[in-house]
Amino acid sequence: MISQQYLVKVREILNHLEQTQMSAIERAAELIAKALTHQGLVYCAELGHGLQADFINRAGGLAAIQSFTFNVSVASSVPRCYQNRPRGDHWEQDLETVRFAVQSSNLRSGDVMLVSSVSGRNRVPVELALACRAKGIRVIGFTSLAYSRVVAALHPSGRRLAEVVDVVIDLGVPLGDAALDVPGYDAKLIPLSGVALDVAGWMMLGRVMEMMAERGQPLTVFSSINLEGGEERYRQSQEQYEKRGF
Repeated sequence: MISQQYLVKVREILNHLEQTQMSAIERAAELIAKALTHQGLVYCAELGHGLQADFINRAGGLAAIQSFTFNVSVASSVPRCYQNRPRGDHWEQDLETVRFAVQSSNLRSGDVMLVSSVSGRNRVPVELALACRAKGIRVIGFTSLAYSRVVAALHPSGRRLAEVVDVVIDLGVPLGDAALDVPGYDAKLIPLSGVALDVAGWMMLGRVMEMMAERGQPLTVFSSINLEGGEERYRQSQEQYEKRGF
């Protein structure tokens, strides 16, 4: 059955992370720990399909992980008869927006940014990594090297995410992300990147929490608000983070 086949594929991802990515996860955790030790901040850009939400405000998770999002809204109406006027490539505007967001944000040298592109080819994550590193911000990239190696880069530099970050965590998902061949369908079914990113991310963040505790600087973490007294504990944790920054 497909449900069992999917579990087999998920176990393969877990084995890949355990057998090949522990050193990368260690390096990434060390970057984050160094930032938090030296008044740096840790930001999580929009990861594939909204997965960044799993690393923010979670029970057992770090208060220090903050969301990095941006949106530019411009009002410039035109009469209906001019609405089809030629315009430049929209991706150039997208890249300009990324650079503007980084420059006008609270990002500072010494901070850390988490970025993801499973294929590694997409323009915005690559531009975000480049803009951050130009500002002295360390970048941890989640991608699939097997996928990235065989697709053309879309960024005008010709580079993929793995080529522009400080630490690469290889998610190990197959080309195209979907994993299962099922009779009756002419395309593979069910993606693996969500599971891989979630597990790799928590492996990394768990190691950060462990490192900092070993160094006598345990981090502010959240517990569930649904436990007895949970809302008060959450408030106290939030206040602690606001006071000391980690």
